[in-house]
This record gives sequence, C-alpha cells and structure tokens, in this order.
Amino acid sequence: MGFECLPYIVALFSSTLWLYYAFLKGDALLLISINSFGFAIETVYITLYLVYASKNIRYNTIKLLSLLDVAVFAIIFLLSYFIFDGNIRVNVVGWICVAVSVCVFAAPLSIVFQVVRTRSVEFMPFFLSFFLTLSAVMWFAYGVLQKDLCIALPNVLGFALGLVQMLLYGIYRKSKPVVIEEKKLPEHVMNIKFLGTPEVHPVDSKTCENFEDKKEKKDEEICAINLEMEPCSPLKVQKDAPTLIVCAA
Repeated sequence: MGFECLPYIVALFSSTLWLYYAFLKGDALLLISINSFGFAIETVYITLYLVYASKNIRYNTIKLLSLLDVAVFAIIFLLSYFIFDGNIRVNVVGWICVAVSVCVFAAPLSIVFQVVRTRSVEFMPFFLSFFLTLSAVMWFAYGVLQKDLCIALPNVLGFALGLVQMLLYGIYRKSKPVVIEEKKLPEHVMNIKFLGTPEVHPVDSKTCENFEDKKEKKDEEICAINLEMEPCSPLKVQKDAPTLIVCAA
C-alpha cells in the first residue's frame, strides 16, 4: 500500500549509532533512554513489515537490513574503536550520527512529494508531523544547553521539514485527491457467431470451407438450414481475431 522498509531500517540504524555515541560520551542518560526505546520500537516495525511483506520484498528488506544495520555498523564500530582514541573517537562517531540523522529527517520527503502529486494527506497524519517538529525543537534546545553540536545541528533540519509537512497538511487536507489512472492491458477480441445447436465449430474468418471434417461441415449446414440461414456465408471479423461458431438450441 505504498509503504517502504527504508525509513524503518534507517531509523533503526540511527538509534543504534546514537546509542554507541551516548556510551562513548558518557553521562548521557537521555540519549541512552530515548534511543533504546527507538531501537525497540523500530525492531517491532521491521518485524511486522517482514511478516506481512511478499516474498520478494521480504528478501530485499532482509538484505538491506543486513547490509546497513549489521555490516555498516560493524565497520563503523571497528574502525572508530581501533583507529581513534578519546575525544577524537567521540567526535567522529558524533558527526556520523549527524549524517545519519539528516537522512532520517529527509526520509519523509518521498511522502511530501506524494502529497503534492496526489493532493492527499492520507499517508502524512497531522499529529505525526506535529510531534516530530516538537521533538526536533526540544532536542535542538537540549543540544544547545549541552553545547553538543552533533545533537543540535540535525534537529534544525528536522524542524524545517516538520514545518513543511504541517504547511502541506493545511493546504491539502480538504483537497480532492487526484486519482492516477493505471494503464489497461489490451483486451483480446473474439468474434462469435450464434447458430442453433449446442455445438461449437471453429471456422475461418473468410469462409467456412476450411472445415477438415466433412461431417462437422454437414452438421453445420443442417443447423443453418433449420434456422433458415446461409450455411457458408462469409463472416466479417477483425483482422487476426479468432472466430467461434456457437450453435445454441
């Protein structure tokens, strides 16, 4: 129904990285608590997505989950832990968290484009946009008070995108949705000629001289005579269209 797995997977990746950053920084109880909750709830979302997804989508989701949330995080953890020390390690992981958080805030842009294209706010609830905006404001204030640029900076973008979403909701909440018509497949045309007995005889579109079995041709002629019809009259049909003679009592 238009939902994709990427926002959930990126959000889980972001929560994992912020947990790692919080443990490296120390004395960051709020970061640990909120991202632990985020890790748990995103795991539930992805699990439900895998349960109800089709086979191909489930395979692609598992592949993306393994690549980003397992392999990439493992690489970041190993490189930062064994190459950098002390505050340098904290800063490197922090700026990586900033980049990922920007991706998380940018993920709803696809929904924004869909709202503009369809003029429907079905997949962009107002309260979701409102609380995301409020959350960005509060975390920005927290980052400023803690003098932590890695926390404050990405929430500036979150606040801006939240305002855009609420503005679009106000514009399109009463608009009539645009229905996007799907292309129909070409229909197969079959010409049918009704005679009078419960028998079906395939005939050529130009003449009925192509009956291979004489008995079938004789039965067709008798049927046509009883109905006072011409037994071998040409049929006008569409080019390359198969034709059936249907004799119904």
